[in-house]
Amino acid sequence: MQQKSEKRQLGQRRNRLRTCRTDKRTMAQRRISGGKLFITVVYLVAMCRAVPVNDLLDRASQRSDKMHSLSTLLTQEMDSHFPPYGRMQMPRPADCHTSALQTPNDKEQALQVSESDLMSLARSLLQAWVDPLAVLSTSAITLPHPSKSSISSKIQELQEHSKSLADGLDILSGKMGPSAQAISFLPYTGGTDLGQDRVTILNKFNFLLSCLRRDSHKIDSFLKVLRCRAAKLQPELC
Repeated sequence: MQQKSEKRQLGQRRNRLRTCRTDKRTMAQRRISGGKLFITVVYLVAMCRAVPVNDLLDRASQRSDKMHSLSTLLTQEMDSHFPPYGRMQMPRPADCHTSALQTPNDKEQALQVSESDLMSLARSLLQAWVDPLAVLSTSAITLPHPSKSSISSKIQELQEHSKSLADGLDILSGKMGPSAQAISFLPYTGGTDLGQDRVTILNKFNFLLSCLRRDSHKIDSFLKVLRCRAAKLQPELC
Protein backbone atom coordinates (compact mmCIF):
# COMPACT_ATOMS: atom_id res chain seq x y z
CA MET A 1 0.00 0.00 0.00
CA GLN A 2 2.85 2.36 0.89
CA GLN A 3 4.53 1.67 -2.48
CA LYS A 4 1.26 2.44 -4.32
CA SER A 5 0.92 5.70 -2.41
CA GLU A 6 4.49 6.70 -3.23
CA LYS A 7 3.97 5.86 -6.92
CA ARG A 8 0.79 7.92 -6.94
CA GLN A 9 2.57 10.92 -5.38
CA LEU A 10 5.47 10.54 -7.82
CA GLY A 11 3.01 10.51 -10.73
CA GLN A 12 1.27 13.62 -9.45
CA ARG A 13 4.61 15.45 -9.14
CA ARG A 14 5.51 14.47 -12.72
CA ASN A 15 2.17 15.73 -14.00
CA ARG A 16 2.63 19.05 -12.20
CA LEU A 17 6.13 19.33 -13.66
CA ARG A 18 4.84 18.66 -17.18
CA THR A 19 2.09 21.29 -16.69
CA CYS A 20 4.63 23.82 -15.43
CA ARG A 21 6.92 23.16 -18.41
CA THR A 22 3.98 23.46 -20.82
CA ASP A 23 2.87 26.76 -19.23
CA LYS A 24 6.41 28.13 -19.41
CA ARG A 25 6.71 27.07 -23.05
CA THR A 26 3.31 28.67 -23.85
CA MET A 27 4.29 31.89 -22.07
CA ALA A 28 7.59 31.95 -23.94
CA GLN A 29 5.76 31.44 -27.24
CA ARG A 30 3.36 34.26 -26.36
CA ARG A 31 6.26 36.55 -25.52
CA ILE A 32 7.92 35.72 -28.84
CA SER A 33 4.63 36.19 -30.72
CA GLY A 34 3.95 39.46 -28.90
CA GLY A 35 7.47 40.62 -29.64
CA LYS A 36 7.07 39.82 -33.33
CA LEU A 37 3.75 41.70 -33.40
CA PHE A 38 5.30 44.72 -31.69
CA ILE A 39 8.23 44.69 -34.12
CA THR A 40 5.80 44.40 -37.05
CA VAL A 41 3.74 47.37 -35.82
CA VAL A 42 6.86 49.48 -35.26
CA TYR A 43 8.12 48.52 -38.71
CA LEU A 44 4.84 49.47 -40.39
CA VAL A 45 4.69 52.81 -38.56
CA ALA A 46 8.29 53.51 -39.55
CA MET A 47 7.49 52.62 -43.16
CA CYS A 48 4.48 54.96 -43.15
CA ARG A 49 6.57 57.78 -41.71
CA ALA A 50 9.10 57.24 -44.51
CA VAL A 51 6.42 57.61 -47.22
CA PRO A 52 6.42 61.08 -48.88
CA VAL A 53 3.72 63.50 -47.72
CA ASN A 54 2.23 63.65 -51.24
CA ASP A 55 1.64 59.89 -51.26
CA LEU A 56 0.16 59.92 -47.75
CA LEU A 57 -2.22 62.72 -48.73
CA ASP A 58 -3.25 60.77 -51.83
CA ARG A 59 -4.16 57.79 -49.68
CA ALA A 60 -5.94 59.97 -47.12
CA SER A 61 -7.97 61.65 -49.89
CA GLN A 62 -9.02 58.25 -51.23
CA ARG A 63 -10.22 57.23 -47.76
CA SER A 64 -12.10 60.47 -47.17
CA ASP A 65 -13.70 60.25 -50.61
CA LYS A 66 -14.90 56.73 -49.80
CA MET A 67 -16.27 57.91 -46.45
CA HIS A 68 -18.26 60.71 -48.10
CA SER A 69 -19.57 58.36 -50.79
CA LEU A 70 -20.76 55.88 -48.16
CA SER A 71 -22.45 58.57 -46.07
CA THR A 72 -24.21 59.85 -49.20
CA LEU A 73 -25.41 56.35 -50.11
CA LEU A 74 -26.66 55.85 -46.56
CA THR A 75 -28.73 59.05 -46.55
CA GLN A 76 -30.21 58.09 -49.92
CA GLU A 77 -31.05 54.62 -48.62
CA MET A 78 -32.72 56.08 -45.54
CA ASP A 79 -34.66 58.63 -47.60
CA SER A 80 -36.23 55.86 -49.68
CA HIS A 81 -38.37 54.79 -46.67
CA PHE A 82 -38.39 57.90 -44.53
CA PRO A 83 -41.86 59.22 -43.61
CA PRO A 84 -42.49 62.67 -45.18
CA TYR A 85 -43.86 64.03 -41.88
CA GLY A 86 -40.67 62.81 -40.16
CA ARG A 87 -38.68 65.25 -42.25
CA MET A 88 -40.60 68.13 -40.72
CA GLN A 89 -39.52 67.01 -37.24
CA MET A 90 -35.84 66.69 -38.04
CA PRO A 91 -33.50 69.07 -36.16
CA ARG A 92 -31.66 71.75 -38.09
CA PRO A 93 -28.05 71.25 -39.31
CA ALA A 94 -27.03 73.83 -36.70
CA ASP A 95 -27.99 71.23 -34.07
CA CYS A 96 -25.27 68.78 -35.20
CA HIS A 97 -22.85 68.13 -32.34
CA THR A 98 -19.93 69.38 -34.47
CA SER A 99 -21.53 72.75 -35.32
CA ALA A 100 -19.51 74.55 -32.64
CA LEU A 101 -16.35 73.99 -34.68
CA GLN A 102 -15.58 76.99 -36.89
CA THR A 103 -14.82 75.63 -40.38
CA PRO A 104 -14.56 77.09 -43.91
CA ASN A 105 -17.93 77.05 -45.68
CA ASP A 106 -16.59 76.35 -49.17
CA LYS A 107 -13.44 75.62 -51.17
CA GLU A 108 -12.60 79.30 -51.61
CA GLN A 109 -12.55 79.81 -47.87
CA ALA A 110 -10.62 76.57 -47.32
CA LEU A 111 -7.90 77.83 -49.67
CA GLN A 112 -7.34 80.74 -47.28
CA VAL A 113 -6.73 78.46 -44.27
CA SER A 114 -3.24 77.23 -43.38
CA GLU A 115 -2.25 73.59 -43.95
CA SER A 116 -1.82 72.96 -40.23
CA ASP A 117 -5.26 74.36 -39.40
CA LEU A 118 -6.95 72.32 -42.15
CA MET A 119 -5.31 69.16 -40.82
CA SER A 120 -6.40 70.03 -37.27
CA LEU A 121 -9.99 70.59 -38.43
CA ALA A 122 -10.11 67.30 -40.34
CA ARG A 123 -8.73 65.37 -37.36
CA SER A 124 -11.12 67.10 -34.94
CA LEU A 125 -14.14 66.17 -37.08
CA LEU A 126 -12.97 62.56 -37.40
CA GLN A 127 -12.47 62.27 -33.65
CA ALA A 128 -15.90 63.77 -33.01
CA TRP A 129 -17.57 60.92 -34.94
CA VAL A 130 -16.07 57.97 -33.07
CA ASP A 131 -18.94 57.76 -30.53
CA PRO A 132 -21.84 58.70 -32.86
CA LEU A 133 -20.69 56.09 -35.39
CA ALA A 134 -20.76 53.49 -32.62
CA VAL A 135 -24.34 54.56 -31.79
CA LEU A 136 -25.35 54.30 -35.46
CA SER A 137 -23.70 50.88 -35.74
CA THR A 138 -25.54 49.52 -32.70
CA SER A 139 -28.88 51.07 -33.67
CA ALA A 140 -28.71 49.85 -37.28
CA ILE A 141 -29.06 46.22 -36.15
CA THR A 142 -32.66 46.76 -34.99
CA LEU A 143 -33.51 49.76 -37.19
CA PRO A 144 -37.17 49.72 -38.32
CA HIS A 145 -36.18 49.96 -41.97
CA PRO A 146 -36.39 47.35 -44.77
CA SER A 147 -32.73 47.96 -45.73
CA LYS A 148 -31.33 47.71 -42.19
CA SER A 149 -28.91 44.91 -43.16
CA SER A 150 -27.38 46.98 -45.98
CA ILE A 151 -27.34 50.09 -43.77
CA SER A 152 -25.61 48.22 -40.95
CA SER A 153 -22.97 46.87 -43.34
CA LYS A 154 -22.23 50.33 -44.76
CA ILE A 155 -21.91 51.86 -41.29
CA GLN A 156 -19.41 49.17 -40.26
CA GLU A 157 -17.45 49.94 -43.42
CA LEU A 158 -17.60 53.64 -42.53
CA GLN A 159 -16.17 52.90 -39.09
CA GLU A 160 -13.27 51.00 -40.64
CA HIS A 161 -12.48 53.80 -43.10
CA SER A 162 -12.77 56.41 -40.35
CA LYS A 163 -10.35 54.53 -38.08
CA SER A 164 -7.88 53.95 -40.92
CA LEU A 165 -8.07 57.60 -41.99
CA ALA A 166 -7.59 58.82 -38.41
CA ASP A 167 -4.47 56.65 -38.05
CA GLY A 168 -3.10 58.01 -41.32
CA LEU A 169 -3.76 61.63 -40.33
CA ASP A 170 -2.01 61.05 -37.01
CA ILE A 171 1.15 60.22 -38.96
CA LEU A 172 0.64 63.12 -41.37
CA SER A 173 0.05 65.64 -38.60
CA GLY A 174 3.31 64.54 -36.99
CA LYS A 175 5.10 65.71 -40.12
CA MET A 176 3.32 69.09 -40.06
CA GLY A 177 4.04 70.36 -36.54
CA PRO A 178 2.17 71.05 -33.26
CA SER A 179 -0.65 73.11 -34.80
CA ALA A 180 -1.69 70.22 -37.03
CA GLN A 181 -1.69 67.87 -34.04
CA ALA A 182 -4.12 70.01 -32.04
CA ILE A 183 -7.62 68.53 -31.76
CA SER A 184 -10.78 70.39 -30.73
CA PHE A 185 -12.96 68.38 -28.35
CA LEU A 186 -16.52 68.07 -29.72
CA PRO A 187 -18.47 65.79 -27.35
CA TYR A 188 -21.51 63.87 -28.57
CA THR A 189 -24.26 64.24 -25.97
CA GLY A 190 -27.10 62.56 -27.86
CA GLY A 191 -26.89 59.34 -25.86
CA THR A 192 -27.14 55.77 -27.14
CA ASP A 193 -30.95 55.49 -27.14
CA LEU A 194 -32.58 56.85 -30.28
CA GLY A 195 -36.10 56.48 -28.91
CA GLN A 196 -38.95 53.98 -28.65
CA ASP A 197 -41.35 54.60 -31.53
CA ARG A 198 -40.51 54.01 -35.19
CA VAL A 199 -40.73 57.64 -36.35
CA THR A 200 -38.53 58.97 -33.54
CA ILE A 201 -35.85 56.31 -34.13
CA LEU A 202 -35.80 56.92 -37.90
CA ASN A 203 -35.83 60.67 -37.34
CA LYS A 204 -32.80 60.66 -35.00
CA PHE A 205 -30.95 58.09 -37.08
CA ASN A 206 -31.49 60.08 -40.27
CA PHE A 207 -30.46 63.32 -38.56
CA LEU A 208 -27.16 61.77 -37.40
CA LEU A 209 -26.52 60.54 -40.93
CA SER A 210 -27.20 63.98 -42.39
CA CYS A 211 -24.67 65.49 -39.95
CA LEU A 212 -22.18 62.76 -40.84
CA ARG A 213 -22.63 63.41 -44.55
CA ARG A 214 -22.02 67.13 -44.03
CA ASP A 215 -18.87 66.54 -41.95
CA SER A 216 -17.48 63.84 -44.22
CA HIS A 217 -17.78 66.30 -47.09
CA LYS A 218 -15.80 68.87 -45.08
CA ILE A 219 -13.08 66.34 -44.23
CA ASP A 220 -12.85 65.29 -47.86
CA SER A 221 -12.67 68.92 -49.05
CA PHE A 222 -9.95 69.86 -46.55
CA LEU A 223 -7.80 66.87 -47.48
CA LYS A 224 -8.20 67.54 -51.20
CA VAL A 225 -7.03 71.13 -50.67
CA LEU A 226 -4.04 69.81 -48.70
CA ARG A 227 -3.24 67.32 -51.46
CA CYS A 228 -3.52 70.07 -54.05
CA ARG A 229 -1.13 72.32 -52.14
CA ALA A 230 1.36 69.50 -51.61
CA ALA A 231 1.36 68.92 -55.38
CA LYS A 232 1.91 72.69 -55.84
CA LEU A 233 -1.08 73.02 -58.17
CA GLN A 234 -2.69 76.33 -58.97
CA PRO A 235 -5.67 77.18 -56.64
CA GLU A 236 -8.13 77.07 -59.52
CA LEU A 237 -7.13 73.44 -60.16
CA CYS A 238 -7.83 72.37 -56.58
